[in-house]
Amino acid sequence: MTTLACIIRPSTPPSRVIPLSRAVEAAGIEEIWLWEDCFQTGGISAASAILAATDHVRVGIGVMPTPLRNVALTAMEVATVDGMFPGRLIPGIGHGVQSWMAQVGAKAGSPLTLMREYATTLRALLAGERVTTSGRYVTLDDVRLDWPPARPVRVPVAATGPKSLRLAGEVGDGVVLEGSVGLVGLPAALERVAEGRAAAGRQAEDFSVVQFVSGGTGPGSAERLRAELTDWGQDVADDERLAGYAVWGDALALADGVRRFGAAGADTVAIQPTADDPDLVRLAEVLGEARELLSRD
Repeated sequence: MTTLACIIRPSTPPSRVIPLSRAVEAAGIEEIWLWEDCFQTGGISAASAILAATDHVRVGIGVMPTPLRNVALTAMEVATVDGMFPGRLIPGIGHGVQSWMAQVGAKAGSPLTLMREYATTLRALLAGERVTTSGRYVTLDDVRLDWPPARPVRVPVAATGPKSLRLAGEVGDGVVLEGSVGLVGLPAALERVAEGRAAAGRQAEDFSVVQFVSGGTGPGSAERLRAELTDWGQDVADDERLAGYAVWGDALALADGVRRFGAAGADTVAIQPTADDPDLVRLAEVLGEARELLSRD
């Protein structure tokens, strides 16, 4: 069954993160996904608080920008959180928005080179290896975690362009696809990922695809989704086009929408509310009802 997740956007006030997380867990949804936008809520800090305030929901960070974080620090934080909440953190990494990375003086000349070095090193550290490496961006001298995770921690990589998608397949344990990919772009994206997997000799069953999908419920949800997606440059003038990037309506309609993305290749469909959604708790409740419908497939 396709995993159904709910996104808590980084624009959500910190004071609301815990109540929303508890509502998502109470609704029976398996995963909460976060991400880091400059200069809003932090991924590791928010994930840690959510894990401490809930009992079993998994928390994915999709994603932490690699230019902002020394890889050793990221490994330390991920290993610490996983040691406290084993198997419940999914730490995704990505290039970061280039204009923001420039704004903080951290923009990389070659984001692809940084990602290759960073992902390879991070996965090695989390596997408990002792790492010495000297690359263009990542340099470590005899570094090993004192408290590496007891079990493997999967590190997905965010990607959009063809080169990034191939690299995600090559060096990641999964790929995180933003909402702009949509149903139309998903098959081609997965082809590029598969090319990277094949080039690295890695098995397809060891890889997961996380697709972010805009979603809403209740009166005016389609209009809110259309307005936000239009602002982001998507052509969603009618409902048929909107359905290529979003799911909306009651639990039955949401479940049908999740099935479409699952059939196209998404292992996890993470529903992203609009920034102006008036009732995020209600959305979590309806998503929980949709998950119950999906579990009967």
